Parts: sequence; structure tokens; C-alpha cells
Amino acid sequence: MDYPLLCESLHALISDVPYPLAVLSNAAAFLYESLPDLNWAGFYQVDTNPAGETVLSLGPFQGRPACIEIPWGKGVCGTAAALNATQLVPDVHQFPGHIACDAASASEIVIPLHKTGGSLWGVLDIDSPVPGRFTEDDRKGLEAAARIIEDSLKG
Repeated sequence: MDYPLLCESLHALISDVPYPLAVLSNAAAFLYESLPDLNWAGFYQVDTNPAGETVLSLGPFQGRPACIEIPWGKGVCGTAAALNATQLVPDVHQFPGHIACDAASASEIVIPLHKTGGSLWGVLDIDSPVPGRFTEDDRKGLEAAARIIEDSLKG
């Protein structure tokens, strides 16, 4: 994958867009269409549920219907949020507490996104039905794409 070109194209698509929902929607669609062997690409945002618990709530995405709420620290997304660190998981079935929103998912990468000032906004979640789909090169390239998305959200 040519990540410099992907990042350049993503930047052209979402920079200077004043609508966060449009930024996230187009970013999810762009990544889903640009990266091979995906079955889901989208966002979860830090939120508070009706019980007052900090959770990740579903945002714009491409793929099959997804989990609406992910508990903090649970599954790959909740772990990425709680640790504020990218999670690259070659086999989701070996990940303790994996949440199977789509049973077809075999591998996953989740990258934290931050607000101005550095606090956690949410996560970029990308799933594949192919075991071991994501490499260290994917991690580096997608972390660069995540910084572009963050910058566009900070607008």
C-alpha cells in the first residue's frame, strides 16, 4: 500500500471541511474503499452512556451493522482507548475479551484519535476477514492517516 499517496488523498478529501460528521463519514468511506481486504472501517467516540459510564459509542463507518456501545477497556477498541495506544491484532480470536461485532472479522487495527490538547476523542477501527492482514507498515501508515483525521476534526 502506498501510504504517502493514501494520506495525501485523504488530506485533500477532508481538510478544510467544517463539519465533523462529514469528515468522519468520508474518511471511513475512503479508507474502506482504498484498503484491500477489509470488512469494516469506522469510528467510535468517547461518550457517557445513560448509566453514567464512560464508553465508546458508534460513529460513522462502512461495513456491516456494528456494536453501538463498547465498554471502556473491553475488546480491541476499548483496550486501545483505555491504554491510549494502537492495537494491532493479527488474530482477534486470540485477543482476551474480543467483542465480535462481525463474526467474519479475523484481524483488526485500532488507533486512538485525540482532541486539541491531547485528550482522547475516540478511535479509528479497521477490521479484516483475513488473519494477519495488518502489518507494522499498515500501523505506521494508518497512524499517519489518523493524524490527518485528528487535524481535520480540530479544524
